[in-house]
Amino acid sequence: MLFDGLPVEAVPVDGLPVDGPPAPFAPGLWTVRVSRYAARAREWEGLLDPTERARLGAFARTADQDRYRVAHGVLRLLLGRRLGQDPADVRLVREPCPGCGGPHGRPAVPGARPHFSLSHAGDVVLVAFADAPVGVDVERWPSPGLAADVAEALHRDERAELAALPAAERPAAVARCWARKEAYLKGVGIGLGEDPGRTYVGTGAAPAAPPGWSVTDLPTLPGYAAARAVRISGLAQTIR
Repeated sequence: MLFDGLPVEAVPVDGLPVDGPPAPFAPGLWTVRVSRYAARAREWEGLLDPTERARLGAFARTADQDRYRVAHGVLRLLLGRRLGQDPADVRLVREPCPGCGGPHGRPAVPGARPHFSLSHAGDVVLVAFADAPVGVDVERWPSPGLAADVAEALHRDERAELAALPAAERPAAVARCWARKEAYLKGVGIGLGEDPGRTYVGTGAAPAAPPGWSVTDLPTLPGYAAARAVRISGLAQTIR
């Protein structure tokens, strides 16, 4: 099977990447470094569907093309293994948006199982699977100027937390907060269709979880922040 030769990295708690067998670094979680697998991913381009290939072709920069190939190739290889299908035959759909009902909610496969989420930034690709709706996000630490701009969009309590930090610590805290927030919003399926200032997830060492959800910070490479959100309540989510 194609998956048998897929190199996947295990990331230990200390955040240092180590080569490992094709196994997740935690239950349902997988990470791959783009720089190590960009050449290999060119072999996976044939797995992509027409929509994915069109998106790939729209990228002008080689680095963006490589990141997209790696991310979507890995996702298809992992989904193919879980579904018992050729990765090229995996059909990807969009669930209805919980905010407006439009066809741009969570990515899914027909039948909605398994739940999955994909994120990529810089040199990192992150994929998560779960038995319930799940979202993951990975972010590079922003520059001080960009961190200040992003902070303006956050929840008022998050803005207050950031203002209390030394200036040198704010970029990492902004990345940490944004990764938690986007993981949650991707899990809900509304993404940035919801004002990022509505839901509080916190900027400190421990994430805050919105009602009905579990939010966890994930180990990743230095200079990045990553998080996963999983729905733990069977109740339908209300978009606040």
